[in-house]
Amino acid sequence: MRVLVTGGAGYIGSAMTEALVLAGHHVIVYDNLSRGHRDAVISDAAFVEGDLLDAETLRGALTRQRVDAVIHMAGVALVGESMKKPALYYRTNVTGGLTLLEAMREAGTTSIVFSSTCAVYGMPATVPIEETTSTNPVNPYGESKLAFERALHWYHDAHGFRAISLRYFNAAGATERCGERHDPETHLIPLVIDVAAGSRSELTIFGDDYPTRDGTCVRDYIHILDLAQAHILALEALERGDAPNDAYNLGCGGDGHTIREVIDCARRVTGREIPARVGPRRDGDPPALVASSASIARELGWRPKHQQLEEIIESAWKWKLTKGAGIRGSGVGGRD
Repeated sequence: MRVLVTGGAGYIGSAMTEALVLAGHHVIVYDNLSRGHRDAVISDAAFVEGDLLDAETLRGALTRQRVDAVIHMAGVALVGESMKKPALYYRTNVTGGLTLLEAMREAGTTSIVFSSTCAVYGMPATVPIEETTSTNPVNPYGESKLAFERALHWYHDAHGFRAISLRYFNAAGATERCGERHDPETHLIPLVIDVAAGSRSELTIFGDDYPTRDGTCVRDYIHILDLAQAHILALEALERGDAPNDAYNLGCGGDGHTIREVIDCARRVTGREIPARVGPRRDGDPPALVASSASIARELGWRPKHQQLEEIIESAWKWKLTKGAGIRGSGVGGRD
């Protein structure tokens, strides 16, 4: 297939591109490089520099490249930033997403896999989170992702679009080529790795008095290779026309991991001390967020191969030592 990956120069998008190429697909990466990196794009993929809001460039990429399907990963995805800049999140994730859908419609491309988020559920009363859990976002990030999911539903009714949204929390780990290098960095595992590597002095754990097994927040973490495989399975299901659902959760396949458990695991993997101090809670952090993957396992056959926390951290550590660089700010939380 000829697949356009929006945001394909980003952390997850670059791993997605690698996986598609290895699976034999022809890949076109579409990215404005505002948060991605040109050198993260595998040489076997075509590259188009463009913004989601640039309808003409989008249409041109879709038609000239004769795109069969889109994997939509472009967007902004920081919870804290979304609270301060809601317009940015609606403009990029919603208006930009609608611009993409209109360009697809005009180009005759009607299959799309959307990289969504479990933040659409807000603060669920029970975990693990099922697809039947009520959606109730508590920040503009989750709200903007849910708004685009709803647009996909109506584009199916009006224009025959075929779409699957994949909802997950914390992508983690690295391939041999690509790891996390966000600016600023807000994700737990790369922050822990930075401290182990000496590019940060310590971590801050935001609260240790939650009703969890060690008092710190529980979250799930999924290796980017497993995430990429889930997107490929969804793409194949759309092409066969036999996807039972329009949204699937992706979880770590267990009880999740507390902040302290992640830090302790990183200490074992790296052999480093990794100093950590406890700070006050952050407003709005739920005690536990873990998603169930039962539906996608049963219906699309998704079986994660790299779900052990040790393997996830080890891959991130190896990438950091061989290719990662840069100093990031400190602070660890439990958000998406």
